[in-house]
Amino acid sequence: MKKIGLVITAAILGGIITFSALKLTGSNQARIVKIEHLPNTASTVPTHYGPAAGEAFPPDFTGVSKKVMPAVVHIKSTRLQKFRDHQYRNYPDPFRDFFDDDLFRHFFGPGFRNQSPGQIPQEPRARIGTGSGVIINSDGYIVTNNHVIDNSDEIEVTLDDNRVFKAKIIGTDPSTDLALLQIKEKNLPSIPFADSDGVEVGEWVLAVGNPFNLNSTVTAGIVSAKGRNINILQDRSAIESFIQTDAAINPGNSGGALVNLRGGLIGINTAIASPTGAYAGYGFAIPSNIVSKVVEDLLQYGIVQRGYLGLIIRDVTGELVSEKNLKISNGVYVDSLATNSAAGDAGVKEGDVIIEVDGNMVRNTAKLLEIIGRHHPGDKVVLKIDRSGKKMDFPVTLRNQQGEEKMIKSDSEDILGVLGVELEEIDKQTAKFLGIDNGLRITKLYPGILQQHTEIREGFIITKVDGNEIKSVDQFKKYLEKKTGGVMLEGVYEDYPGTYYYAFGL
Repeated sequence: MKKIGLVITAAILGGIITFSALKLTGSNQARIVKIEHLPNTASTVPTHYGPAAGEAFPPDFTGVSKKVMPAVVHIKSTRLQKFRDHQYRNYPDPFRDFFDDDLFRHFFGPGFRNQSPGQIPQEPRARIGTGSGVIINSDGYIVTNNHVIDNSDEIEVTLDDNRVFKAKIIGTDPSTDLALLQIKEKNLPSIPFADSDGVEVGEWVLAVGNPFNLNSTVTAGIVSAKGRNINILQDRSAIESFIQTDAAINPGNSGGALVNLRGGLIGINTAIASPTGAYAGYGFAIPSNIVSKVVEDLLQYGIVQRGYLGLIIRDVTGELVSEKNLKISNGVYVDSLATNSAAGDAGVKEGDVIIEVDGNMVRNTAKLLEIIGRHHPGDKVVLKIDRSGKKMDFPVTLRNQQGEEKMIKSDSEDILGVLGVELEEIDKQTAKFLGIDNGLRITKLYPGILQQHTEIREGFIITKVDGNEIKSVDQFKKYLEKKTGGVMLEGVYEDYPGTYYYAFGL
């Protein structure tokens, strides 16, 4: 069960503040979004001194707590569970004006059955989840965890001063469990990003959030470890390289901030290790350098542009050293090469051990994924390899998931983004098994029209749109880009009998 803690610190002690200035172009005019970064200098520990010279008391967290608490928010996400007859296929308002029940039975087939006369309609039941968020920009941009707002129909943000706003989802990244929201308000307090690479084990940190709906709670602890992979994210491209802390984190802290004593954001708290579901000693936060990259990509491109090496990897362990007769006991072992592998084409081979990326030591897969995940397709990195005891350098140009050295073309107006769906064409063997000619399988659903207005599930295979056969993702996109009004999807599930229909309006 995921639990999160939130810490925000805004004290700036010397140095020059830097900003990421992103120029975003929309339908009306370009705008600039500034993301603040603290300079990479060491944190200091504030202390109180007693009457005797040199008599040091415990660290004082009051100043930094006061500065960061106003930038920590409470998030409430609401999802409506709809109750329907088992055979009833819901259709939205745009279709009610054009079709009666008899016509729908003709369109859907004899299985269609609407609500019986006199039957009392069941109101949707609300499922409410709560978490925390961090304001990172004065114009209302807020970072939280994807699992806090996933599948929500409505998101409500409560500020530290108790003002309440509805929030819009700017973008999500399930691979890192991050989401970017925005509320319609200006001149808000925010927390600057700090360099998470510079965080040291043993360093004091604060966690600020809303555990158990207790607003603006601050806890203190130290960084217990870095580069932790706890296998909590289910996404196939998951990146886990958590900062581990013993600052108390509990349910409701999800999406909160982990900050250093200079008031810089070093992580977004995401999970706890607990046998009971409550704090039991350790929490885990997404490093701020990953957060910063995800935020900037979502703002600039609408999706996260992530580079890939194209390798199947695992940690080097004592057992693997003996099994493979390796000459090194730390690093990342290359099990195999993916199709169209960027690293493979650069000369990396199965059985190699990656020990450095651009001069940065990598002791495990978590650290390697973190470093590579902060790069874009087309970026160049240098891998240092141990091959049977011989050290070798390989320059690698990273590629996207499609195996190309370029950014993926996408923006917030892309029709798949509007629908909130990712699609793939099914293979001929699957089509033959299901008795269909072609189909597009829904591999991922995220907030959008389909999730909001239908009960379609991941795995649904679209065979027709408005009665027209669909053979490719491009054909699907081109058809809907020109479409207005009602749309009817027809298709099947691999694990359920029958044909299913889902209707929505554009």
